[in-house]
Amino acid sequence: MSDNIYKDLKQLGGATVVPQRPEEAELERVANPQADVAYNVRFVAPEFTSLCPMTGQPDFAHLVIDYVPGAWLVESKSLKLFLGSFRNHGAFHEDCTISIARRLAEFIEPTWLRIGGYWYPRGGIPIDVFYQTGPMPEGVWIPDQGVPPYRGRG
Repeated sequence: MSDNIYKDLKQLGGATVVPQRPEEAELERVANPQADVAYNVRFVAPEFTSLCPMTGQPDFAHLVIDYVPGAWLVESKSLKLFLGSFRNHGAFHEDCTISIARRLAEFIEPTWLRIGGYWYPRGGIPIDVFYQTGPMPEGVWIPDQGVPPYRGRG
């Protein structure tokens, strides 16, 4: 391969610090070497953490991000650092989930993106937040996100 699509990455392969705020997190992308094929990429973050903006107590979610890449792929370490930057960030579940989706969609300009934010109960109520950029593309295998609805004690 004569063209090194990874040459501009700054965070991969070295020590990095988790940004203190999502605004400080630097997402990185690489050219999609399979851009002529429609396929789905899935990231799962089963231990996502943010803070309640009112109480400062931690909130936990299981995030599932699916996207059909266009010209760009998000570099996974930069995505992990971006998601980790929410750990000390105070925002409601809806704001966190949609902010992540919008930032990714704006940055990598995918053909299609969806996120499922499955938030664990606080005060006895789980909150699930879903977003997608448009209709699911035809001809691409996009499995169910596989997260069962919250059943409590069953």
